[in-house]
Amino acid sequence: MNTEPAFQPQTGMNAQGRYQAAYLAAGENPISANIRQALAAVRRHLWIALAIVGAVVVLALISTLLDTPRYTADTSVQINDQSDEVLGSQFEGANATGPSDWDIDRFLNTQLDVLQSRGLAERVADRLELGTSERFFNAMEVPTSALAGDQAQDRSLAVDLLRSNLEIDLPRATRVATISFTSTDAALSADIANAFAEEFIQANLQRRFDSTSYARDFVAEQLEEARVDLEDSERELNDYAKSAGLIRTYDALTPDGRDRLTGTVTASSLVQLNDAAIAARADRIAAQSRWEAIQGTPLLASQPVLNNPTVQALMTRRAELQSELQTARDRYLDNHPAINRLEADSAAINRQLEMTARQVRESIRAEYRAAQSAENQLDSQVDRARGNSLAEQDQSVRYNVLARQADTARSIYDGLLQRYRELNASAGIASSNIAIIDRAETPTSPSSPNVPRNLALGLLIGLGLAGMAVFLRDQLDDVIHTPEDVEDKLDLALLGVVPRAEDTTPLEALEEPKSPISEAYNSLRGALLYSTPQGLPKIIAVTSAQAHEGKSTTSLAIATGFARIGMRPLLIDADLRRPALHKVLGIAGERGLTDLLVSQDDPKSAVVKVKGLKIDLLPAGPLPPSPSELLSSPRMAQLLEHFAQSHDVVIVDSPPVLGLADAPMLAAIADGTVFVVEAERGRSGSLKAALRRLRSMKPVLLGAVLAKFDPTRSGNRYSAYYGYDYYQYSSGERRSKA
Repeated sequence: MNTEPAFQPQTGMNAQGRYQAAYLAAGENPISANIRQALAAVRRHLWIALAIVGAVVVLALISTLLDTPRYTADTSVQINDQSDEVLGSQFEGANATGPSDWDIDRFLNTQLDVLQSRGLAERVADRLELGTSERFFNAMEVPTSALAGDQAQDRSLAVDLLRSNLEIDLPRATRVATISFTSTDAALSADIANAFAEEFIQANLQRRFDSTSYARDFVAEQLEEARVDLEDSERELNDYAKSAGLIRTYDALTPDGRDRLTGTVTASSLVQLNDAAIAARADRIAAQSRWEAIQGTPLLASQPVLNNPTVQALMTRRAELQSELQTARDRYLDNHPAINRLEADSAAINRQLEMTARQVRESIRAEYRAAQSAENQLDSQVDRARGNSLAEQDQSVRYNVLARQADTARSIYDGLLQRYRELNASAGIASSNIAIIDRAETPTSPSSPNVPRNLALGLLIGLGLAGMAVFLRDQLDDVIHTPEDVEDKLDLALLGVVPRAEDTTPLEALEEPKSPISEAYNSLRGALLYSTPQGLPKIIAVTSAQAHEGKSTTSLAIATGFARIGMRPLLIDADLRRPALHKVLGIAGERGLTDLLVSQDDPKSAVVKVKGLKIDLLPAGPLPPSPSELLSSPRMAQLLEHFAQSHDVVIVDSPPVLGLADAPMLAAIADGTVFVVEAERGRSGSLKAALRRLRSMKPVLLGAVLAKFDPTRSGNRYSAYYGYDYYQYSSGERRSKA
């Protein structure tokens, strides 16, 4: 019956995980495991890697020696984020706060893009006339045959050459950018580098001027539109004033002293008439007061009469005459002529005084009547003007709307006019924010080719290509080189690793207990003893993918190993096509397995005891015409069952898997199958195909044995199985241990 193996490879684990598990089992960490794996791959493909590195270095040296010397000229420019304004910041609307660091970085990156732009390269090409310069194309190593002869195409080619050979470097911690240009002409490189710096400054100033020019043109267009709107508004206002008969006047200045208050003639007349009416009313009241004051008083008792100069003079004359008359009466009689004359004069003065007083009184009365008449006339005029003004206010509603529109248009026009004047005053007067620090000088030594740098670069590239080649070759290499490849590429548990026999045959190596091969097979024997939960399988089939991989030697070694620990093994040569065990052991093969399969003879009759090895051998016997039919017969299963009862373990040396049906059938009836793989020969593709054929019969695969393994040849000096060097005993040690 079949039993499950005690240990199987972890199919869910990738190759790196298996390698790490193997190295961890050997006491190493994953990092050292990966390093050892890489070193092993390099050692396996060392000559390929050295050839690639050497070829690349030689190519780098040859290309360096054949390369034309090229010269690089450097110009350094300082790029500031702000520039000084000649007229101050009021014309540019400068912010009180400076830009942020993020804005400065973006600004500097923008300037670098401008330096590398096609537009700037075109300015340099046009300035130096490089599109038609034979010297420039020779310096750029452009053959004459490559020129199109067309001025536009040659100019485009020159621009492309300028951009491709231009380098801009701006360290992060500074604002000084380095402009470098490389060509085979040292002087031309310096001229072009300086031209780039100068044109960069000119282009920056030109962009500023163009931006203000655009602003001026835009404001000029807006100003013209505002002027037209203002004219239309004022014309519409005047037309309406004419049609409505409104006459506007400028009466006074506004409080800010800039504009004059406006009104109509009617409103102005109303104001004037109203003021005059008020004054007339005041005059009438004053005249009425004076008249009423003298109207009921005696003629010469009123103050206005007494204050009259004529009345005062007459009263003074009358007093004088009265004094003279009194003096004359004291001197003369009543009828004296002097008295008569004085009396007549006094009477005349009285008459004249009364008449003058009456005239003063009448003048006050006339003044009152005149003031009353003027008041009445002015009141009537005010009433008429008030009516006209009220009628005019209805007409002023539309006029005021038009007037406000005209005022708005005038304000817009004045603002745009002021802005236009400011733009004209500040256009193009800002200083440049870019300054040349160091101008490029003609280089005296070439910048390329640089032999040490190119060789170092070639070495790095060679190492990189070699690493890629080694990696790809190692990944695409499906040959089983190392023990780790068995678990990784075949997904099988590794039962043992058998080193390659040097200067001896495998049989001779097996006879020497201290030989590396014997020690390896002893390790394999220990693995088989615990290969299943029940221990050692009773029937073990040993097969391989191809012939001559070491399966017969492995079968013999397994049987010999079990015999050494006191077990009774039976070795069956089931390779009925190319049997080899009887030849190796020097036993006649006339009778064997074939005879037992075609007859009912006693199985013991064909078993041969091998002297010296303490094992039983069942040779293959005569070669049958159809081995597959014999091996798949029920008789084969009966024989194996019989031998399993009569012996401690049965080892079946089966044929190879590929192309034959024998091995899968034997693996199906065996308790366990050992798959032998020859190192440096078996490809994982063919091995996987053989394993697929085996697994189609549902066998119990105990694991694989890596045979003919040479650690030094496989580049596996750093493998987890490097312990096989321990088995290389010296001759003196062998004699002492023997």
